Amino acid sequence: MTTTISNSILSAKINHQGAELISLQSIETKREYIWEGNPEFWGKHAPILFPIVGTLKNNTYQYLDKMFSLNRHGFARDFEFQLIQKETDKVVFSLQDNGLTFNIFPFHFELQLIYTLKKSELIVTYKVINKDQKTIPFSIGGHPAFALKNKFENYSLLFEAGEKLICYQLEEDLLSETTQNIELKNNQLPLTYSLFEKDALVFKCLKSKHIKILENNLPILNFKFKDFPNFGIWTKTNAPFICLEPWLGYADTTHANGNILEKEGIQFVESNFCKEYSFSLEII
Repeated sequence: MTTTISNSILSAKINHQGAELISLQSIETKREYIWEGNPEFWGKHAPILFPIVGTLKNNTYQYLDKMFSLNRHGFARDFEFQLIQKETDKVVFSLQDNGLTFNIFPFHFELQLIYTLKKSELIVTYKVINKDQKTIPFSIGGHPAFALKNKFENYSLLFEAGEKLICYQLEEDLLSETTQNIELKNNQLPLTYSLFEKDALVFKCLKSKHIKILENNLPILNFKFKDFPNFGIWTKTNAPFICLEPWLGYADTTHANGNILEKEGIQFVESNFCKEYSFSLEII
């Protein structure tokens, strides 16, 4: 089941499965900005990552005196969300804990995904609500893939700030201590498939809080992520998309001890409180 919201400039379609954004189109040009999900390359569009981002060491974690298993990127993308609010240009989805989630993530929670269109911008909001009597540890992030209709090398990323990118390399999906410096020229990162030979580019910290996708040196989309300190960029060889991934948290490091309360990058929300984070996709 899907739900569509629109205004005079944009139309967005969200799948109730995972509350996943599967389409963002210009009303005027009909251009599609979200990857189509061709399984030949990658069968998803923009999954949410919750309650972890990335991979745990041995796909397990310890909470207090018990061990739990969680697959890469958590489980939120695998569940049907409930539609709890629908307006012409705004929609709210909800996922609450259940017997299946509690066995692998022993907390009572509600996760809301809120999609709001404002002029030429789609705002995506994550609301993590603690309905438990104890503090909940979590990570959360986005994984939107943007469709590239021209040759991959015709695209580049324009960073808001002039900075040297420090990329943490992955070892068997875990974050290693090996880093690579990526120099920007005029704040731009030209896209080549060779950048991703060792999987995603993972940044623990960026100065920039927005990145523009340039097509033939002209901006087509402005990705804003001020609430997210961590970031990933990813594609697959010969795939016509680029993922810009705002994160709160990241994969376990190679030296992680498995205790989720001590996990690097972990977030916390106290009992009967909520935390809210937003990023946005502005069509240019």
